[in-house]
Amino acid sequence: MDWSSLSCSACVLIILFLPLGASDDRLVPGKPLSPGTTIVSDGGDFALGFFSSSGSMPSNLYLSIWYNGIPELTMVWVANRETPVTNSTSSASTLSLTSTSNLVLSDGADSHVVWTTDVASSSSSSPVAVLLNTGNLVIQSPNGSRVWQSFDHPTDTFLPGMKMRIRYRTRAGERLVSWKDARDPSPGSFSYGCDPATSIQMFLWDGSRPVYCSTPWTGYQVKSEGEFLITNTSAIIISLAFVTNDEESYTMFSVSDGAWHTRFVLTYSGKLQFQSWNSSSSTWVVFGQWPRHKCNHYGYCGTHGYCGTHGYCDETVLPVPTCKCLDGFEPTSTEEWNNSEFSKGCRRKEALRCGDGFFALPGMKPLDRFVVVGNTSSKECATACGRNCSCMAYAYTNLSRSIANGNMTRCLVWVRELVDTGKLGTSTDSDTLYL
Repeated sequence: MDWSSLSCSACVLIILFLPLGASDDRLVPGKPLSPGTTIVSDGGDFALGFFSSSGSMPSNLYLSIWYNGIPELTMVWVANRETPVTNSTSSASTLSLTSTSNLVLSDGADSHVVWTTDVASSSSSSPVAVLLNTGNLVIQSPNGSRVWQSFDHPTDTFLPGMKMRIRYRTRAGERLVSWKDARDPSPGSFSYGCDPATSIQMFLWDGSRPVYCSTPWTGYQVKSEGEFLITNTSAIIISLAFVTNDEESYTMFSVSDGAWHTRFVLTYSGKLQFQSWNSSSSTWVVFGQWPRHKCNHYGYCGTHGYCGTHGYCDETVLPVPTCKCLDGFEPTSTEEWNNSEFSKGCRRKEALRCGDGFFALPGMKPLDRFVVVGNTSSKECATACGRNCSCMAYAYTNLSRSIANGNMTRCLVWVRELVDTGKLGTSTDSDTLYL
């Protein structure tokens, strides 16, 4: 997909037509930000200000953070995406920092509050709001502690250093939410974030319907320190991390020093894209996109019933990956399968008999709808599944080399239908499925 159709090239920066203010990197009480002025991060990579989309009423303004210094205007965060403020010549909209450490966006038409950070804080004589060179807008108290940050409230963009997490106590966490269309930053129908049921895999939803899910984190995703992208001029190293502690689980990524502007963005058409800015061609280069193929879509290779879901997407088939049945299964409807209609999935060739044992399927993406069985040995994991005649499959990994502290193993078992698996291009101990 051509990124130029997704970016905000149709947007109009109000600062292009009004005198620029000082390019400071912070707001303080008593000195509000208004249309025509910006704050710019200390390193010059990001700017905060007002923009108007030419697709909406030109008097409607949005408070946003965008990449500074590149010719294609690209937003990474929008504060008031559902409620634009008014661009009025008689009374300007403003963003102010209060003595209670809150950012307040007021409409120019009648001065009512459109958006606020709503931080519960006592009055302070010198709070400050700083735009960091990571693209993170933070409110700091006089002692330097952060009381609020935009990274905890993402819109459609996942930047290096941000966290996509699930908090165990509330089962709540951050999600990316797409724009409604190329010119409208209001929330669209697509969202992306951690699965609140398991905390160890990521989902892309269309409303409440799953569109795509990542492989559950069984260790293979961090089997190396990073990934290399070789470009015309340099190599970009992308490091992925999954962190779990007593309070939350989260994923984040970082890029090597000197790398191009790099981000994940959830497009309004429902694609999660990994993009880097190429200054030579002045374009966003898409290095990755999910779902990658039609058969990567959630449940594409089988969605009906407990006995008709055991198809998988074989990503090793080129040039177009296709659905196949797991070993020991056959298409539920051979006629439909031969006509590339895979929704009924596969069925067992022979009835499952309890105690038959398991055989290994290396290079398989672990499936959705699993149950996590705490820290166990490989033998204990197999036993946990084998003694339950409803257990269909299991996967095991030792994560002691993939986490910062302590030893940890993970056993995943499936006691229902096998949904949304796939064959990967590589094989390690931690992406072997036992069926």
